Amino acid sequence: MFHITELTGNKPQEHHLCEDHAREYLDDSSRNSEPSISGNLAAELAESPINSSNNSMTKMAAELQAIDQQLCPICGISFYEFRNRGRLGCANDYDCFSVQLEPLIRNIHGATTHSGKSPKKPNLNQNNSSQLIKLRRDLDNAIGSEDYELASRIRDTIFELEKK
Repeated sequence: MFHITELTGNKPQEHHLCEDHAREYLDDSSRNSEPSISGNLAAELAESPINSSNNSMTKMAAELQAIDQQLCPICGISFYEFRNRGRLGCANDYDCFSVQLEPLIRNIHGATTHSGKSPKKPNLNQNNSSQLIKLRRDLDNAIGSEDYELASRIRDTIFELEKK
């Protein structure tokens, strides 16, 4: 992504362009005037080693897009949503996105194993909470598709699980 600010006229004009469009924009602006910074930048882009490995860049972009579209089967959050919000949807996300989260956790905490206190009693309702998250997502989907009979059955199941 290229951010270009032109300081011609009364107000600065900002342009946010991908590499291809930036090259086009800079080529056009360099033809219309004398040698300038934008002309030099356009020349650098043309000679850039990135252009020679454009195939690998598009392959990498496709891989990143596939990672961003990966969904948690329990809460339905995508990795893209996690990156934007900075919060995971459920405990299962640590397993679902483990490959992507491990370097992040190592960078933040310096390790990937827990070294602090642990609860004295194990959380026996872990399975119930994951099931509740999944049921709430299913309830939202049923309401969205206007399947109110299914929504009422899911709601009743949620009430039963919450009583336990």
